[in-house]
Amino acid sequence: MRLIDVADSTWIAARPAVVEVVVADPNNWQSWWPDLALEVDESRTGKGVRWLVPSVTGPGRGLAGSAEVWLEPMFEGVVAHFFLRLDPAPGQRLSRRRRQRITDDCRRRTKSAFWALADQLDPGRVARLTSRNPAAAPALASEGRPSPGR
Repeated sequence: MRLIDVADSTWIAARPAVVEVVVADPNNWQSWWPDLALEVDESRTGKGVRWLVPSVTGPGRGLAGSAEVWLEPMFEGVVAHFFLRLDPAPGQRLSRRRRQRITDDCRRRTKSAFWALADQLDPGRVARLTSRNPAAAPALASEGRPSPGR
């Protein structure tokens, strides 16, 4: 079992081929996961990318492992599944708190990146409402996209 094991999925309302081009672009990886050194292990044409992660900077310094984005066509879009598996170097220990921080940071970055990608590829869709008040949802949807802070 990996010390850091992150799995996350986000549905994106765009053709899988369009999402694949964005996921395959190395320029995006650095902005999505700036702390991960990513080396392509396998480019899975149409299905995503697998990477080796030889090193991590920031809070995850000293960890290494693998990462993957698997693209699964679903309905009229694609589910982008993200996996990150990291272990410390032999003899290195991580506190429970640090493991949780690294895991949470990676989940937040990934979800934020994939939501931004979904917004970019389908700007008219209201899929994620910022209100926690269910009664406000129809009002927000009828006005178009909710603005930050609503």
